[in-house]
Amino acid sequence: MTGALQGFAVIGVIIAIGYGVGRLGLVSARAENDLSRLVMFVMIPCLLVTMLLEADIGQLFSSLLVVSLLAAVLTIGCYLLVAGWLWKRDAPETIIGSFAASFANTGNIGIPVSMYVLGSAAYAAPVLVLQAAVFTPLALVALDIATADAARSSRRVIAQAMVNPVLIATVVGVTVAALGIPVPKFVVDPFRLVGEAAVPIMLLTFGMSLSGQRPLAPGTGRRDVILATALKLAFMPVAAWVLGRFVFAMEPKQLLAVTVLAALPTAQNVLAIAQRHQRGEILARDTALVTTLGSIPVLLTVTLLLSGT
Repeated sequence: MTGALQGFAVIGVIIAIGYGVGRLGLVSARAENDLSRLVMFVMIPCLLVTMLLEADIGQLFSSLLVVSLLAAVLTIGCYLLVAGWLWKRDAPETIIGSFAASFANTGNIGIPVSMYVLGSAAYAAPVLVLQAAVFTPLALVALDIATADAARSSRRVIAQAMVNPVLIATVVGVTVAALGIPVPKFVVDPFRLVGEAAVPIMLLTFGMSLSGQRPLAPGTGRRDVILATALKLAFMPVAAWVLGRFVFAMEPKQLLAVTVLAALPTAQNVLAIAQRHQRGEILARDTALVTTLGSIPVLLTVTLLLSGT
């Protein structure tokens, strides 16, 4: 328990430093965006590939992956039922909202939380792959169809998914580890050094992104944001815990991991998807910000409750 609390303290301090940097304007918005892209396309893949080379592959891609998938699907279904069927929202906004309610920020927040709270960043790898290889292409295809742009979607989206650096790094790491291929230290070390820079820079840029934001302004669809937030921070972790505890009988450490990962805030990728189609941008942005702020007490509570089970 003490280790988990110390982990949250480390994460909180670095985010606070990033927030201060943002408030002081020490880094421009363009530089912040460039740092985020550098993390996503270079540092996280380096971190993943070196991490997976030493990981227990069977443990990573076991019930944790299945429970994460089922919890996300149930959450998407709930949002579609309420917003799409009961509230009669337009299809593009409903799709954006459903992914805002279920698409976890596994990169910027999940990897640091996994490393400092769960003891290994490897716990975040299955969810990263699931979202990069399955949910992102599905979201893009669904939105292209809903916005009458299906003709361009299928081949392009599949091609983009296949060249995703996170997916490539995972495939390489898993393949090498599964086959037991020895990798010389001088080959691994450069990737390890670059990967080790990912976590602090992720947290700093995340803190910077929180400065100057004003969510839930009047006339911005607050009810939809509240619905997506409630599903992301309450329903999804509870669903993951119930499935892990009573359906898959997960051991305590994995049960904690899958519940913590489900309680992560909305990924900023959802906003990028919304901006690409120019639909639901405010819904995606506000849900990401509100869930980010709300996830701090939720993650702490989940860790306190489950660390001793």
